[in-house]
Order: sequence, then C-alpha cells, then structure tokens
Amino acid sequence: MALIIVLMSILLLVLLVAGFRLNTFIAFLVVCLFMGLALKMDINTITQSITTGIGKTLGGLVTIIVFGSMLGKLVAESGAAQRIANGLMHLFGRKYIQWSLMLTGFIVGIPLFYNIGFVLMVPLIFTVAARTKLPAVYLGIPMLASLSVTHGYLPPHPSPTALVGAFGANMGMTLMYGMMVAIPAIICAGPVFSRFLRGYQQEPAALFHIAPIPDEQLPGMAESLFAALLPVILLAGTTIVKLTVTEGPVLKIADWLGDPIIVMLLAVLNGIYLLGLKRGLKMKAVMKSLDESIKDVSPIILIIGGSGALTQMLMDSKVSDVIAQGMMSTHMNPLLLAWSLAALVRVAVGSATIAGLTTAAMLGPLVGTLGVNPSLMVLATGAGSLMFSHVNDGGFWLFKEYFNLTVKDTFKTWSVMETIVSVVGLIGCLILSVFVH
Repeated sequence: MALIIVLMSILLLVLLVAGFRLNTFIAFLVVCLFMGLALKMDINTITQSITTGIGKTLGGLVTIIVFGSMLGKLVAESGAAQRIANGLMHLFGRKYIQWSLMLTGFIVGIPLFYNIGFVLMVPLIFTVAARTKLPAVYLGIPMLASLSVTHGYLPPHPSPTALVGAFGANMGMTLMYGMMVAIPAIICAGPVFSRFLRGYQQEPAALFHIAPIPDEQLPGMAESLFAALLPVILLAGTTIVKLTVTEGPVLKIADWLGDPIIVMLLAVLNGIYLLGLKRGLKMKAVMKSLDESIKDVSPIILIIGGSGALTQMLMDSKVSDVIAQGMMSTHMNPLLLAWSLAALVRVAVGSATIAGLTTAAMLGPLVGTLGVNPSLMVLATGAGSLMFSHVNDGGFWLFKEYFNLTVKDTFKTWSVMETIVSVVGLIGCLILSVFVH
C-alpha cells in the first residue's frame, strides 16, 4: 500500500506541475502533505519533516548555487565567453569549426546556468553561420549538446550539486567521472549527429540577433579561461592531491581548498577582479551585476528545497525502507533504475531539474544499500533527466524559435540530440561501474 501511495504522490506532482502549471515549490509541498496524510502520519510530524527536509537540503547548497550564478553572470557580461569562442574558432579553423563551438559550449557551460548559456551562445552561432555560410542548426547542435551535458551532469550546476548531496557523493570525484562520461556523450550528440543536419538551411529568427561586444572591450583569453575554469581546476586538482597524499599539511590544505563553498568563493572573488575591477569597472557596478544574478536562481533554490522536503518525508514515513526492499527483489541495476526513473519524470514534466531531484528523493536514502558508487548514481540520474526533451520543456521551444524550425523539425533535431546525450551518458556510467566501486 505504501508503494502505491508513493506512486500516486509522484503522479500528483506531475499533474500539478505539467497539467495545472502550479509553481513547482508549492507542488512539492502539496505532494508532501498528501503523502503524509495518506500514510496516516501525525500532522505535526508532517510539517516538521517538511521544515527539516528543506533546511537540510539547502543548508550547504544555497551558497554554492548563488556563487555559481554570480560567476556565470561575470563570465557572460564581461565578454569572457565571447573571447573563449573567438580564440577557439581561430585555433581550430573553418574545417573543425563545430569542434571549436562544442568546446566553447563545454567551457562556458561549466559556470553558466543553462538558459543564460543558451541565450548567450546562440547569437554567436548565428554570427559564425553567417560568416561560414554553414547551416545554423548544423553548427548549433554541438554547442548546445555541450551546454546540456554540463547542465545535467556536472557540478557546480544546481541539479548535479543537489544530487551529490542527496546521494552522499564526493563532488570532486563526481566531476572527474562526469568528464569521462560527458566527453563521449557530447561528441556523439554533437559533431557525429549533426552530420545528418546539413539540410536544415532555415534562416535564424532575426529577432534574436544580438550585437557582439567589440574585441577591444573583451578580457584576455588567459583571463577568460582561468575565470571560467577555476572551479574545475580547484575541484579536480584537490581531488588528485587527496588521492595521492595520505597525511600532512598538504592534505589539510587540499581538503580545505576542495570544499565546494571555498571553491566557489575563490572563483567568484577571482572573477570580480579579473573580469570586473581589472577591466576598469567600479566595485559598485560589479556588485549590482552580482545582486541581479541571484534573481536567476531563486526558482531553482525553491525547487531544490521542495525536493528536500519530499526526501525527508520518504525517510520519516519509513517508505524508503519499503522501496529498498522492493528494489532488492527486482534485482534491477541501480544505475539503470535511477536513469529510468529520471527519464520518466523528465518526459512527463519537462524539467531536468525536477526529474533529477524527484529521483534523488526516492533513491537517495537507499544509496548505501545498493552497492554502487554514489558519484555514478549522480551521473546516471543526471543523464536520465535529459532524456527526450519535447513540448513540455522550455528548452524545446527556445531552440524552435531561435532556429526558426517547425515543431516536427525540432523533434528531429533538438529532441534526438537530447536523447543521444541521455542514452550515451547511461552507457558511460554502466561501463565505468565495471571499474569503479
């Protein structure tokens, strides 16, 4: 009976979000109340679980998410992303222009939230398309595949960061394994798949052309790369140190520098100087930009808080134990299960963030009993959360309108690309699970 109530609760969440367009945070709380009452929990216990779940989940995440938004704003507004793109296109040349755009999307996608990265990068794609006379869709898919993968797989993006906490994974190791899974997924969904898209010759919608920043006003290439990649450098570097050094002051420093909050704080402070003050901007102007960046992530913070409440409800009601017993009897690979659950919610609701966090709410409390590496659970869930974007996903309509496509052609390009990213990501996780325990 408890499992039936959980399934009904998930269906209710889908109905409220996708059907009635209710605010996702409110929907999560309504579902928590429904689940608690259906399971005959005391009303005071229900509200206490909701409060505890929100607090536990957001406690360490708010700082990381807010810092990530600030860094993304600095990279976007300073022109660092444009400088990186220009430099890589010059390096690769026309023959490998897709690979330069793909790499740009990957580098820029690490600090930028998806929607910001999309809006920022698409005008660049149009500019390159006009210069090279190549189809915009053919050029755009590799870059957008990179943005999608960083959004779904890699910390410090909000959803993967929240999944790291939910599954009890190490953020540095998740990032390293994520890179291994991300690269083949991006290549398959980007340059390989886009070879079949040369026939899409539509002119991009003129409404979305945005004038680039003049080259003389852009930050330097080295500064741009260092500012955008500092979180990756710190997380990967300190993880390698901790794997090779067993004791002493070096290990303590690596532990401290590898803490996600310290990583993001240092990255933001570095960005303030390199991409702001060093370029002649006043501190007041830089701080105003950072204040505005927080508005971009407030809905995401609430969604993550709501998912935390649902996780706590599953734990306090002991339903997580019932789910664990049910899973053990099915003998289904935990990575495949996580991917499948996230994919189902993604297709039903449309939001990758909701798909990942809902799956984590169900499976997070059980990860210790599943006998699988928590970092791989994060990546499998993230891969599932990108599965088959269609008409209930805002990204689907962004791509359709920006690239001036029909709904049918958007399915044949964007939706297929997202599906390839998801499936190849799952395959990568399953292969890694053979070697990582």
